[in-house]
Amino acid sequence: MKPSLLSLNLCLGLLLATAAHAKLPAPPPLSEEAKAKAAEAAAKTAWAAKVDAYQLCLSMDRAASNYFKTAASAGKAVKPAEAAAPACNNPGQFAYVAPKPAEAAGAHSPATTAVSPPSSQAPAGAATGAK
Repeated sequence: MKPSLLSLNLCLGLLLATAAHAKLPAPPPLSEEAKAKAAEAAAKTAWAAKVDAYQLCLSMDRAASNYFKTAASAGKAVKPAEAAAPACNNPGQFAYVAPKPAEAAGAHSPATTAVSPPSSQAPAGAATGAK
């Protein structure tokens, strides 16, 4: 009698699991304001990463300078590899300029006015007069 009860519980569990696995509705599309805020947040995150890299570069320069100073005072002959290390780039203050919408950016502007026809009247296989 236990195997039938076990199989009944298994079937009931599978039935409930498939009902819980139903497809969820898609989230609504983002508004233009939400897209602009997301773009600004992405720009701010990228700027913060640049600031972190700059601060790390400065701390590595201080550590290397301290090492070379203490090594020289201890009598070790250490040649600093300053030429191999690139300079630290300060990203400056955060400044975000929102991009123009496609319509305002000139994406739909018409082409320049044609001054000649796009093709000539001569057939493709016609011989030219130059010999």
